[in-house]
Amino acid sequence: MIETGSLIRSLSGRRAARNFHTFVINEIGQAIVTGRFPTGSVLASDAVMMETYGVSRTVLREALKTLEAKGLVEARPKVGTRVSPRVRWNFFDPQVLAWHFEAPPDPGFYESLFRARERLEMPMVELAARYRNAEQVRLLKYWCHQMETAGDSVEQFGLACLEAHGVIADSAQDMLLRSVLGVVELTLALALTRDVAMSGPDYRARSVDLFMRLTAAIEASDAEATAALFAQCRMLDRGQVY
Repeated sequence: MIETGSLIRSLSGRRAARNFHTFVINEIGQAIVTGRFPTGSVLASDAVMMETYGVSRTVLREALKTLEAKGLVEARPKVGTRVSPRVRWNFFDPQVLAWHFEAPPDPGFYESLFRARERLEMPMVELAARYRNAEQVRLLKYWCHQMETAGDSVEQFGLACLEAHGVIADSAQDMLLRSVLGVVELTLALALTRDVAMSGPDYRARSVDLFMRLTAAIEASDAEATAALFAQCRMLDRGQVY
């Protein structure tokens, strides 16, 4: 299981401590998503992978079971472990999404990410404007301040922005809509590391301004303004990614 914010933290080169099981999952999962292990290919034998990753058979088998649960591989008798077609991958799994950060640029996939954000965020922000409480408004103001004072720290800015998204999701009181956060983290990580539409500092300054105005609209329970401002946040990220 990947912790929310792990991808953003990795932007500064800081990696979370990993055990052997997590290490193998990440190595194989990222190799599949980035295309080093193509769809339809059969992975190396257990003996070869045990030697490659320096792990026991038990650790390797547990890692492969985890990847199978994510839809990335399937074990077949007398064939071995085959990489599944992309249509079977669980694209709402935060770890599967995070592995796409290292994948070659794919405008079609990026379009799909922002389409998913739009479909899930539209009802979410309207619910947030309706159901938010005073504590959630306070938290939004706090995370906006953290974004504003992040300076040149991409990690601090990104984590604060992700936390703000999380508060909005919690305010909506809809756990299924909250599943969009994995998609948000990937698109945010991409936007923070690219200068497609504007420089990084200009992008971050524009984001702060939008989130402050968004927080004011949520505090005022103005659903229409909230939806319009959140759409601007999404389009800002989209323009920075591709």
